[in-house]
Amino acid sequence: MTSALVFLEGSASPQPLVNDLEACGVQVLAVLDAGSKLVQGVVRHAPDLVIGEVPQSGDALFETTQTLASVAPCPVIVFTHDGDAARIERAVASGIHAWVVNGYSAQRLRPLIQLAQARFKREQALLDELKDVTSRFEERKAVERAKGILMSARQVSDDAAFEILRTASMHSNQRLGQVAQHIIQSAHFAEGVNRAGQLRMLSQRLVKHWLLRLAGVQATRHQTLQADSVQRIDANLALLGKNLSQPTFGDLLDRVVATWKVLKKALKAEPAQDQVGPINALAEQLLQDAERLTASLESAGSVSPLRMLNMAGRQRMLSQRFAKLALLGALETGEPLQQRRAEMEAVRQGFEQGLAYLQGLPLSTPDIRRTLEDAAEGWQALLAGADHVHRPAGRDRLLRLEGLAAASESLLDNFETLSAQYERSMQMLMG
Repeated sequence: MTSALVFLEGSASPQPLVNDLEACGVQVLAVLDAGSKLVQGVVRHAPDLVIGEVPQSGDALFETTQTLASVAPCPVIVFTHDGDAARIERAVASGIHAWVVNGYSAQRLRPLIQLAQARFKREQALLDELKDVTSRFEERKAVERAKGILMSARQVSDDAAFEILRTASMHSNQRLGQVAQHIIQSAHFAEGVNRAGQLRMLSQRLVKHWLLRLAGVQATRHQTLQADSVQRIDANLALLGKNLSQPTFGDLLDRVVATWKVLKKALKAEPAQDQVGPINALAEQLLQDAERLTASLESAGSVSPLRMLNMAGRQRMLSQRFAKLALLGALETGEPLQQRRAEMEAVRQGFEQGLAYLQGLPLSTPDIRRTLEDAAEGWQALLAGADHVHRPAGRDRLLRLEGLAAASESLLDNFETLSAQYERSMQMLMG
């Protein structure tokens, strides 16, 4: 049996309409005394159709039926005295399937119900067809985008990239579009983790170059490298601000931006001994803010290889942090010797644990293995450089400081390369 929800506007009694509906085999589930209650009533009673009497219509009715069409669509019939042409157009556009002007009679109820149901069925079929076409179009766009990601990451042709997608689709028993979306999502979070992770490293690299300028070690060169770090932070923040979800990550990114504005302003002044503490404190705050953002991105990505990428990015930061701490000690900045040594030891242990983790990963490539070997050698060079700068001062002091800087930059290059290799790896993209 067909069920109906009745609503009335005005002072008319619902009983005649209810009686006529029941006489033609329609079960009336409820009667509403206002159209404003229509959506709630349909959700609650789930009728097969809605029938109403509205002597004169208004915008509120059309807004309600439009909401109903999107929330709980069903056939809608309205009996009215309003024959205005604009109202009729508005009624059709808002999801009313039969707008009956001055035409109520018990004998017409059943044919009108069948008409409204037929129009509703046709409307839903067209909507389903549109959704299917739209879905296939979006899937095709996703496949093309995923192919582009694979072509760039793996340096393969269009056909080869499509074959990778097709094979993954068969092996995972997923639609091609689902695999493509997974690759797009993985690439999105991989880039986010990498960019946010770079902020951690750059917070330490900035102070390193600032300290080298303070020490008079190739001041022009290190001013250029410091400026490069500033530009990279600005570029990364701009990209993250564009790509990340504001509701999800906006508060974390805003904290990074706020800290960076203060540090960036402080870095514009010429290096001075009395500014070592404030500059370093701001850099430490930036490091903590960037760490929170990076960790949140890794967690939200729900792709296990992101931990591998995050770890490689963390190694970049630790390489620069170790060099910075060594410089702080060599320049006798006033920090207690025991505290500085404890910090350096913690960084050393963290770096070597991270390196061991990356070296022990079962999934790798020849290029990644070579980069890890270079990084291991570079780490030993950095340790030696730190040991040299802590020796008593002599005429070669500046050379030793520059040797430390060069070793840290070389090690940074290793891990920049490694991070890029991980970001482009099939394991990262395919999860």
